[in-house]
Amino acid sequence: MTSPTPPIELAIVGLGRWGTHLLRNFLALPEARVVALVDPNCQRLRDLCDRFELRDQVACYRTWTEALAHPNLQAAVVATPACTHYPIIKAALETGLHVLSEKPLTLEVATSTSLCQLAAAQQRQLMVDHTYLFHPAVQQGRDLCQRLGTLRYGYAARTNLGPVRPDADVFWDLAIHDISILNHWLGQLPTAVAAWGAAWLQPRPQEPFDSGLRDVGWLRLIYERGDRSQPLEIMVHVSWANPDRQRRLALVGDRGTLVLDEGADAHPLTLYQGEFQTQTFPFVPTDAQAEAIAIAAVEPLREMCRHFLTSVATNRPSAISSGAVAIELVKVMAAVATAAETGQTVSI
Repeated sequence: MTSPTPPIELAIVGLGRWGTHLLRNFLALPEARVVALVDPNCQRLRDLCDRFELRDQVACYRTWTEALAHPNLQAAVVATPACTHYPIIKAALETGLHVLSEKPLTLEVATSTSLCQLAAAQQRQLMVDHTYLFHPAVQQGRDLCQRLGTLRYGYAARTNLGPVRPDADVFWDLAIHDISILNHWLGQLPTAVAAWGAAWLQPRPQEPFDSGLRDVGWLRLIYERGDRSQPLEIMVHVSWANPDRQRRLALVGDRGTLVLDEGADAHPLTLYQGEFQTQTFPFVPTDAQAEAIAIAAVEPLREMCRHFLTSVATNRPSAISSGAVAIELVKVMAAVATAAETGQTVSI
């Protein structure tokens, strides 16, 4: 009889809003043992230890450099501002730790590529928390796209009144979700992007955001389709400044439309099928029907955390959200940033 595999000992670096969600989920998984917490705010550390009843169970550190030296540590979960990711992840990998990073991996293609190369050299796993790739609606949607016929266009809206990030603009914060979903569904990256937006709350330039941190933005994604003359174009609207909360994405084909909707009263995934009866006026729709797709009742973030632990235990790259996938998304986002700054369509 084989003995049970001991839990993976990990540190969580950064305990803001998302770091707290990650802590909650790792604490719920028997495959993990959270042994260290890192945050410069001592009161936050105390509050979280009380909230999750962690007194005398975890070590609390104010700096990540101290935490990386914690004995028997196997993995680090990084949920700090994006501009800090590179030095923290680099040091963790060099220490011999596996790493899970909050998205984006970094804000530059070069640094993201460097981290992936380092992870490979160290034979350690580097994974990025693109949570939507673990959402059952997103996972089922990829196969359903085959039932839409020839794709004509797509659209997405991701808006809310905050939360506002101080380290990345609305494209890097919100649009990256829709791009990751679309790339997963379509099985390819966009070949060009156009973007525009405005910064009201944080207009002061900061590296690498020369025009400040945009609160609202619009994005056109262009996907080439092989020998077809007409590319697939998808419009995305993102905003931190809109009290009308929207989390909706759709792909429209000549035989159906697939809608992913996280609205309070909406079904998560719906397939609308039907087509026009003739190709001449009056173009009457026929066989129109809507099918609510059954979705497993799981928390995507927990599935992501469990997937990371499996990747660490087997020391095999994630097939869903590896560092290589993260680099592809950073390439797209870097092109979006250039397009927003220059007002030009940028090829990828």
